[in-house]
Amino acid sequence: MNSLRDINSDAVLRFGPYAFHLRQRLILQGDRPLRMGGRALDILQVLVERAGSVVSKEALITHVWPTSVVEEINLRVHIAALRRALGDDQNGQPYIVNIPQRGYSFIAPVHQDGTGTPVPVDTVHKPQHNLPTRLTPVTGRDSIVGSVVRQLPVRRLMTLVGPAGIGKTTVALRVAELLLQHYQDGVWRVDLAAIDDPAQLVEYLSRTLELDVGVAALVQRHTLVVLDNCDHLLECCRAVVDNLLASAPRLSILATSREPLQAAGETLLHIPALAVPPTCAIYNVAEAMGYSAVQLLVSRARARQQGFTLRQQDLNVVREICRRLDGLPLAIELAAAQIDALALVGLQAQLGNCFQLLTQGRRTAVPRHQSLKAALDWSYEQLSSLEQTVLQRLAVFKMAFTLDAAIGVINCAVLRPSCLGEIVERLASKSLLSLEQGSGVIRYRFLNTTRIYALEKLERSGRLRAFELRYARYISRACWTSAGQVSLQLVE
Repeated sequence: MNSLRDINSDAVLRFGPYAFHLRQRLILQGDRPLRMGGRALDILQVLVERAGSVVSKEALITHVWPTSVVEEINLRVHIAALRRALGDDQNGQPYIVNIPQRGYSFIAPVHQDGTGTPVPVDTVHKPQHNLPTRLTPVTGRDSIVGSVVRQLPVRRLMTLVGPAGIGKTTVALRVAELLLQHYQDGVWRVDLAAIDDPAQLVEYLSRTLELDVGVAALVQRHTLVVLDNCDHLLECCRAVVDNLLASAPRLSILATSREPLQAAGETLLHIPALAVPPTCAIYNVAEAMGYSAVQLLVSRARARQQGFTLRQQDLNVVREICRRLDGLPLAIELAAAQIDALALVGLQAQLGNCFQLLTQGRRTAVPRHQSLKAALDWSYEQLSSLEQTVLQRLAVFKMAFTLDAAIGVINCAVLRPSCLGEIVERLASKSLLSLEQGSGVIRYRFLNTTRIYALEKLERSGRLRAFELRYARYISRACWTSAGQVSLQLVE
């Protein structure tokens, strides 16, 4: 019996009077080739390789149209074409049947290479990955995904870095899907959010990858491992990654984290927010739909509300929603889920109370991805008490600020300038502050959603009013000093 690699490349799979040559993407009925479109062949290959199993409609759409938004009717049209081309088997049954509420199944016996020996399902389609089925298209990430796909096989270790809700896992899983055919021994995701104890990491890795003799089994494998959600296990992840890459020359690792692993040879890629329309006027719907944040909001709204259409009169409201949500995919998805109840104008009006608004999320997601507040809670709880205190107090800054300004407003007996500088840098490295650099000056800025979260924490501590006053006095002094300097320049 051929290996999985043989079956996926040169094999001929036979059913009824047909021979499916996988490499040539050709179906013969005797000596006569069947005329069949590329999409139909893609669908048939998935079904034949999983003969006897039910394949969901979502899985088929994801596999056949990985970069497009496609209605289910497209799938039904191609399934109908396949049934017409293949006809029925010798018992008068169609080769492909619809399983209500579940999907489609190829029910005829499949044999390999004309030997007459049935090919067991797990031989034809032995899992080469554990990636979840993607139910929705990936929006606005083609450039980033393409960059990682090109670089990862060469660089071997890449870490996707960014704040809560930015879509690091989404990008990583899309990259993994596209590289399935590149890695001969498969692509495997290890979700580290499932464990808290660093001592469990190696055992959990071995169990997820189904390694009978531990991670040493990876030494000879041509495999991609996606280490997802490394934030809370950084030191242990760094040690394991360094050891694996040194001992397994054909292994690649794609990590996601809110801060770098700082492992040897690590290539960092910061995941940006989705593109948000500018504050200047948007003149038409087509122009607005050129921005990925708007695309995501509209596509998720359509999924929840049949017949939803973006209208000319909605453009300013949609721009404001996307801006207030920082172009964060998680926040936009959660907001879109409220459009059928609140409408766009109602949603915009509620954004000042965004954490109450965006607390109902995706029930199928892990708890910390079900709501925006849960995602930020996860980041906040990983901070030291001093880091939490600094994050809260910095939230009084309404605009980008320098380190000197931060020191001027929040320094105290415990938070000395040297200590504050280190903590602010750590908060930036953990993606809780973003960096802006211009004219040789480094400034720090909050995302709107993170600032609102931190302000709520500061208010609960009872210190909000005190630091708002300190901020106001600092700004007044800075304005007075600046005005005085201008006056002196005029006199001179």
